[in-house]
Amino acid sequence: MKVLKSHAVRLLVLLVLSGLALQLFFLARITAMRWIDPESTAFQRSEIWRLVSEQHQLSWSQRWVPYEQIADSLKRAVIASEDAGFVDHSGVEWDAIEKAWTRNQQAEARAEKLNEARLRREEQAAARRKSEAAASARSPRLVQPKVVGGSTISQQLAKNLFLSGERTTLRKGQELLITLMLETALPKARILEIYLNNVEWGEGLFGAQAAARHYFHIDAARLGAYQAARLAVMLPAPKRFEKRPDSAYVLGRSSTVAARMGAVELP
Repeated sequence: MKVLKSHAVRLLVLLVLSGLALQLFFLARITAMRWIDPESTAFQRSEIWRLVSEQHQLSWSQRWVPYEQIADSLKRAVIASEDAGFVDHSGVEWDAIEKAWTRNQQAEARAEKLNEARLRREEQAAARRKSEAAASARSPRLVQPKVVGGSTISQQLAKNLFLSGERTTLRKGQELLITLMLETALPKARILEIYLNNVEWGEGLFGAQAAARHYFHIDAARLGAYQAARLAVMLPAPKRFEKRPDSAYVLGRSSTVAARMGAVELP
């Protein structure tokens, strides 16, 4: 018994030390980003693997441009659309997270009720047909809850830089720790610069310069207010909006974002 307890304590100590070592690794990488531009992010590397695996080729567009060479209009548009309190908060907006959690719980509850109703209807139909084969051939399509996020720009950057896209409590906790490291080690302008140079704007399309060239055939430094607003609106679902960048939703939402840009304070 004492031997087992001793092994358990050693294992616990090893796990704690490994966790601390991982946090120190993240902190060292982030601190170096004060002076060194990150060459890639975890999300970009996973996208490279996916594109090569699925398409057996790599169509990729990205070019880093300094903060001063990104139009202020794009900085304002992204802040207005993604994180209005960016310059004021410490990386996390707890109210937004709480609201997002509440909405997600409600969405999951609605989806569960709809799925139960569909399953009941299918069971009743199967009973009427008195055929198990027919029932299995017509399995109902289940409703998936629409999950929303309450992440700040700093949290999005933390996730993209180092983490996977899975939704677990452990990963979310690690995201919050990295977010606090980013906010402690880097000035706001640097966080925004790294974010704008690495965020996805379409399949294989990353960063403000590549997006400006792809959608408007100009450099990121020359983006006007409405062009910047349209790019900002695409960020939550770039692969979807890439297919219809001139959709009614994108254009309407762009007008709303453009109207808010004048009140945005830049870091």
